[in-house]
Amino acid sequence: MKAIVWTNYGSPDVLQLKEIAKPTPKANEMLIKIHATTVTTGDCETRNLKMPILVRLPMRMYAGFRKPKRITILGQELAGEIEAIGKDVKRFKPGDQVFGTTGLGFGAYGEYLCLPEESAMGVLATKPANMTYEEAAAVPTGGLEALHFIRKGNIQRGEKVLIIGAGGSIGTFAVQLARYFGAEVTGVDSSGKLNMLRAIGADHVIDYTQEDITKRTEIYDVIFDVMGKSSFSGSVRSLKQNGRYLLGNAGLSQMVRGRWTSIRSSKKVIIGAANQKNEDLLFLKALIEAGEMKSVIDRRYPLEQIAEAHRYVETGHKKGNVIITISHNARI
Repeated sequence: MKAIVWTNYGSPDVLQLKEIAKPTPKANEMLIKIHATTVTTGDCETRNLKMPILVRLPMRMYAGFRKPKRITILGQELAGEIEAIGKDVKRFKPGDQVFGTTGLGFGAYGEYLCLPEESAMGVLATKPANMTYEEAAAVPTGGLEALHFIRKGNIQRGEKVLIIGAGGSIGTFAVQLARYFGAEVTGVDSSGKLNMLRAIGADHVIDYTQEDITKRTEIYDVIFDVMGKSSFSGSVRSLKQNGRYLLGNAGLSQMVRGRWTSIRSSKKVIIGAANQKNEDLLFLKALIEAGEMKSVIDRRYPLEQIAEAHRYVETGHKKGNVIITISHNARI
């Protein structure tokens, strides 16, 4: 089978298209024929190890110190069809169309992947009936992270929510989820993404390249900074009493200051990644099938051009998601 093999830490050029053996499912596993996967910022950060020091060392210990050894194929999100199952698999059958994430197990940059039916690393569910494979592949990572933070923010109907970095994979789902829970949503991103944010339901939009959001007089019940790049003190000042500051990808100083702020004031700083659960993926599926949420897709690349897809994601200009389509006809 075709797969993109991760040969070293570094630029997108370390990703090599190769022919490798097709896997065989164990008793508790399913063999999935993958039709679509994605390139996320997390995939790029893992590939080049450009991540906070607190994460970089554990990732080297997990994947391999000098070069990747435990993980040789990247890719976390997938949508495809179950081709075969092991004798102990109960929830799925051959022919089921599925979507999900492998988490830190990775492995989705290939034509096939074996996944256990129950895993501590990833989640899997049958694909939303009203989505293509490409649309479904874009949901799990961004959708689950957004759902985690929106729920932690305990958003109530009528509250004002500011989402910083609203135009990416997590942010676009966060906008739609906040609207679903009844909030008045302001999305913050660069000018090229503002029309898209309006189209998915943002009530107001702000171009951060033209305006310092922390110097506005507007105050919010919830501020969600997807990438953790906003001014900490400015964001806290922009919160109402009992407001919640949600920080994705927080650094060490933000963690320390967040703890202190939560102790010393009525404002709460909430940090931490999602604990992925099947029931949460099923919740997102139900919203999608009810027409409450959709994927935003910026560009599509074939598997053979995955290095170019990584380069594009690293520009920081993507709107929503970048999809990798996998053709099972062409050979190397």
